[in-house]
Amino acid sequence: MKLIKTLTKSDGFRNMLCWLGAQYIRFVYWTGRWNVINGAVPQEFWDQDKPFILAFWHGRILMMPYCWNQKKNIHMLISQHRDGQLIAKTVGHFGIQTVEGSSSKGGAQALRAMLKALKAGESIGITPDGPRGPRMRASSGIVNVAKMSGVPVIACAFGTKARKHLGSWDRFCLALPFSKGVFCWSDPIYIPKKSDKTELDHFQQQIEDALTTVQNFCDEQTGHPPMEAA
Repeated sequence: MKLIKTLTKSDGFRNMLCWLGAQYIRFVYWTGRWNVINGAVPQEFWDQDKPFILAFWHGRILMMPYCWNQKKNIHMLISQHRDGQLIAKTVGHFGIQTVEGSSSKGGAQALRAMLKALKAGESIGITPDGPRGPRMRASSGIVNVAKMSGVPVIACAFGTKARKHLGSWDRFCLALPFSKGVFCWSDPIYIPKKSDKTELDHFQQQIEDALTTVQNFCDEQTGHPPMEAA
């Protein structure tokens, strides 16, 4: 146990783990058979160089680098916790930039960075139930960013026929190689800048429902029952 703790504190060892993680994601993708549902929605934004807010549940983060058009810049909101740093280094192998912060730490700085990116025409990515849950429950942060920026939220999810679920709070979905997989996108959700508290609560629930709908659809398409929220 002491050896494991010592290794995980080593920058070199963590960098190697992140590199291996990125290679595993590539291996799963390139050995899989993938379909994209409603992909015309993000494609329209990419074609017109318009930014949007990509939203997905924390438990489906593994394959999300491959939902994205890698010719377009995106900034992922990542927690400042050690686990968040591992995710940041892993997705960095796919050219994804990161913004550090969460609702509990670094939130104001992260909000400014996200608004700056959106204003510059670059998209951002958010896991509305991260970094600590509860699972599949959207926090208010995403609606506030969408309201302040005037940029829509588009939910996305992936599912694979061959997979394992870890015992973590988010029931992390570990996709396995040589499998059938699917990505599914929602329609864009726009939040008016003049929305009051009641309206924001409605849009927050709408985003949560959209995230769950696309995830459930992916699971249905790959032969799995829907995942229950915490």
